[in-house]
Amino acid sequence: MNKANNQFIQKKVEFINKTSNSQSTLNEKWAKESITELFDLPFNDLIFKAHAVHIENFEPNTVQLSTLLSIKTGGCSEDCGYCPQSARFSTSVDNEPLMQLEEVISAAQAAKDAGATRFCMGAAWRSPKEKDLKHVTEMISAVKSLGLESCATLGMLKEGQAEQLKAAGLDYYNHNLDTAPEVYGDIISTRTYQDRLDTLARVRDADIHVCCGGIVGLGETREGRVGLIHQLANMDKPPESVPINLLTQVEGTPLMGTEGLDHFEFVRTIAVARITMPNSYVRLSAGREMMDDGIQALAFFSGANSIFYGEELLTTENPSTIKDQELFRRLDLKTN
Repeated sequence: MNKANNQFIQKKVEFINKTSNSQSTLNEKWAKESITELFDLPFNDLIFKAHAVHIENFEPNTVQLSTLLSIKTGGCSEDCGYCPQSARFSTSVDNEPLMQLEEVISAAQAAKDAGATRFCMGAAWRSPKEKDLKHVTEMISAVKSLGLESCATLGMLKEGQAEQLKAAGLDYYNHNLDTAPEVYGDIISTRTYQDRLDTLARVRDADIHVCCGGIVGLGETREGRVGLIHQLANMDKPPESVPINLLTQVEGTPLMGTEGLDHFEFVRTIAVARITMPNSYVRLSAGREMMDDGIQALAFFSGANSIFYGEELLTTENPSTIKDQELFRRLDLKTN
C-alpha cells in the first residue's frame, strides 16, 4: 500500500477515535448503547467509519464468492416464519430427497468454474440423522477434493456430529441466530435461541469456522437489529463469516406482506456489523435481487466483502453471475 493510501487510512483511524466512544477491537464486549449510537449516526458518518475499519482489516476492493446449493429441499418440520421450506406452510416448494453425490459434485465444479471459492450445502432439516450425515460427509470430502472451501448448514447438531463434519474436511458451518432474542419468539417457536447457541458451541469445540448472522426486515424495529448485532459481536469469538440477509418474502409464509425494510437501513446494518466485528467477513446474502446496484455499492463500501454468487440461493432467486461480474467490473472489485 503506497504512502498516500497509508496517510488516508491514518486520517480515517483518527476520525474514528475522535468521534466514537464505542469499542472496536476483537473480543471486546459491545454494550447495546454503543451499538445503538452507531446505528443513530448520520448515514455518511456511519459508512465512513465502517469503511475505515474495513480498510484496516481487509483488502477493501476484494469480494469473496460463495455459492449455495440446496442438497435437501422442503419438508422441514420447523416453523420459521420466513421460510418456504417448512412443511407447515403452503408454498410452491416441494419436499425433495437428498441429492445424489454426483449431482453435488457437478454443481460444485460449475460453481468453481464460474469463480466461486467456497461451496455451501444446505439441507432443510431440524437436525441431521446419522444415515444422512454419512452422505453429507461424502459430499464435503468431494467438494474439498475440487479445491473449494466447504460450508454446510444442516440444522441443529447433536453431540459428536460436528466432529464428523470436521473429519470430512468441513471448513465452515452456518447456523444463523436469525434475529435478536427479544424478537425471536415472534418468528420461530420450534427451536429455542439456546438451541442455536448450543449448536454454535459444538461447531466451535470441533474447530470448525463459524458462519452466523441473521435476517433483517422481519418486521423488527431498529432495536431488534441492535439486539442481533449485540449477540453476534459479543460471542466469545465473533463468527468468521457473518451473513446479513434481507427478508425475501415468499407467498404462503407467515411473513408474506411484512412492510419492507428501507435499503439504507440494511446498509446501516452492514456498516455496524463491520465496525463491531472488524475481522469477520460480512456477507451480502439473501435479498440482493431486490437491491439496485447503488445500494450494493454502498454495502461494499460499508464493509461487505462476501456474497452468495449464482442464480439461486436455497429456493429463492439471486442475481445472475453475469450481472454480478458486470457490477464488479463497474466498481473495480476483485474476487476471490
